[in-house]
Amino acid sequence: MAPTRILDGKAIAATVLDECRAEAAHLINLGTVPGLAVVLVGDDPASKVYVGSKVRTCHELGIHSRKIELPAATTQDALLEVVRSLNADSAIHGILVQSPLPPHIDEEAIVRAIDPRKDVDGFHPENVAKLALEDPTGFVPCTPAGCMKLLETAGIDTHGAEAVVIGRSMIVGKPMALLLVSKKANATVTIAHSRSKDLPAICRRADILVAAVGRPEMVKADWVKPGAVVIDVGINRIEDASKKSGFRLVGDVAYEEVAPRCAAITPVPGGVGPMTIAMLMKNTLQAARQQRA
Repeated sequence: MAPTRILDGKAIAATVLDECRAEAAHLINLGTVPGLAVVLVGDDPASKVYVGSKVRTCHELGIHSRKIELPAATTQDALLEVVRSLNADSAIHGILVQSPLPPHIDEEAIVRAIDPRKDVDGFHPENVAKLALEDPTGFVPCTPAGCMKLLETAGIDTHGAEAVVIGRSMIVGKPMALLLVSKKANATVTIAHSRSKDLPAICRRADILVAAVGRPEMVKADWVKPGAVVIDVGINRIEDASKKSGFRLVGDVAYEEVAPRCAAITPVPGGVGPMTIAMLMKNTLQAARQQRA
């Protein structure tokens, strides 16, 4: 078997961001400064890192960014009022409310309150419907969109391939399945989850295996068909006393034992993660373009 290809998300994301930088400059020349608002409620450390990275990337591309930080005790009504004000703000083309939200806030109600034209996360029911209908004016959730861009850029043929997606969230699993089964990708798709019978056997059928379940190193070598392509969406912190931080990041796939069996695999970190932010920038520019039209 040929050596395993490591799908470098950092390199592919850098190419996407170069395209975004050029499009942002073009929009600015036309008189529209693309704008993204990121709302952070509470002080979850991982969320702060993600938000900081998003704001920094906006700055690098010339996209106007607004970071709104609210205390964990913020009421649902107060958060809804912030969303409504951003909906009405013509300088803001994209709105992202960082997950997870404090338990007293109904996340679905917040998502539904975002103007679907500004829903650059792609979670509003209107954008979910557009994804199912293959309507290009909708916004595709950033992580699945990033996974598809990885596959496409790496030249991995999805047509007629058997794809298995482990996970059924609205953030990754379900939209990923819709993208793979679309007329553009033409894969045969199985969605597997914690209640699936004989999950390892289902995974062994996959030419393309997407792990998006949020359980550290759950997918073992004997779950993977030799020559498969493995996309690891998981980012899990596990304790590691040898690290200065006290933890290290691992995916949902046991990388060291799985990688030698694969035709191609994404590392963690450095695989899907950078693609997610790149596709958020792409969605923000799409929003600015469509609102300008």
